[in-house]
Amino acid sequence: MKAAGELSPREARQLAIAAQGLGVPRPSPRRRPGAPQLRTLMERIGTIQLDAVNVVQRTQFLVPFSRLGAYEPSALRDLTAPGGPWFEYWGHAASLLPLELHRLFRWRMQRWSDDEVENATAQQRRRAWHEDHREYVAAVHDEIAGRGPLTAAQLSDPRRQAGEWWARRSDGRRALELLFGEGRLAAWRNARFERVYDLPERVIPPEVLAAPTPRVEDAQRELMAIAAAAMGVATVTDMANYFWIAPAVARTAVAELVEEGRLAPMNVRGWGRPAYVLPDARPRPPRGHHASLLSPFDSLIWTRDRTERLFGFRYRIEIYVPEPRRTHGYYVMPLLLGDELVARFDLKADRGESTLRVTGAFLEPGADRGEVVEAATAELDRLREWLGLGRITVGHRGDLAVALAAATDGATS
Repeated sequence: MKAAGELSPREARQLAIAAQGLGVPRPSPRRRPGAPQLRTLMERIGTIQLDAVNVVQRTQFLVPFSRLGAYEPSALRDLTAPGGPWFEYWGHAASLLPLELHRLFRWRMQRWSDDEVENATAQQRRRAWHEDHREYVAAVHDEIAGRGPLTAAQLSDPRRQAGEWWARRSDGRRALELLFGEGRLAAWRNARFERVYDLPERVIPPEVLAAPTPRVEDAQRELMAIAAAAMGVATVTDMANYFWIAPAVARTAVAELVEEGRLAPMNVRGWGRPAYVLPDARPRPPRGHHASLLSPFDSLIWTRDRTERLFGFRYRIEIYVPEPRRTHGYYVMPLLLGDELVARFDLKADRGESTLRVTGAFLEPGADRGEVVEAATAELDRLREWLGLGRITVGHRGDLAVALAAATDGATS
């Protein structure tokens, strides 16, 4: 396919940032954003990843904060409740998704029903477990149908397991997860981030369940189109990663979208591989004058290779790295300022001490120290206030620590 034109690295960044709802002025803090603004955001980015880590705040709450500022978290919880306009499923990992996409994921539910997931070894192991526990899985489904919404711990026979980490999952949880993956159960999260399971017809509106199921190829092509719009500019592999579509399927879907005129090939200088944009894509400088702290699981930086191509920013999540081997820290949030990632901060919300702790502060090469400190101080204070914490303290790690401590009244920890 012949490229429609060429983008500079900066223009590619601008397209990506705008597509993700970043780089624009936030709503006025005098009137807290709520459900309408959250729904508009979801329409733009297509999905919000869920994650249990609550060192600062869980990622599903941080992603909207990065874009909207101090919104009302209860509004997000209401959107995900039974009958709400969002549902949870396997989009990009465990994700929140708009109900309009429910029909586009039924092919994945069918794959779960057929145990056609993961690699051959995992698939064989899963099919064996499914067969050995078929009667138990049916009993779990019947219990949910009879008793109503339940967590795994509330099952009458959860069949708890001993062992390390993954092996500690009970048979009850495995059965529930299997039924959830198949679409035979739906789920939402309670205040403790536990999945609560119920029958789909008691969670998903009937008109959504009654919507026609598209052909697998059509559904996957639509998901790739949504990914392309949400990413602004992306390679086939980038788009495939957004909703976890197989690369071979993604290549076919992109070729069809180009043929239909819904995507245009585009060269990005320095990428060394074809990229694609919406036909009317026009890069524009960010209009927001604030900085945005990004969750490690923010959809702008999901694909580490793409993050390096876009920003020259090498980013690795170090949550699962032993502490002595970490480079920047446990929960590190990059700082977006203009169209650059200019710094990163290892953060912790110490709720017992009502303190937002900056345990590490690191400047990116080439970034203006004074400008970054001023922008970071303001954004950290907005985050502190939104989290309901009383103060900020700054640790000693990182080349920004001293200047940041001075800017936050010299508070150190």
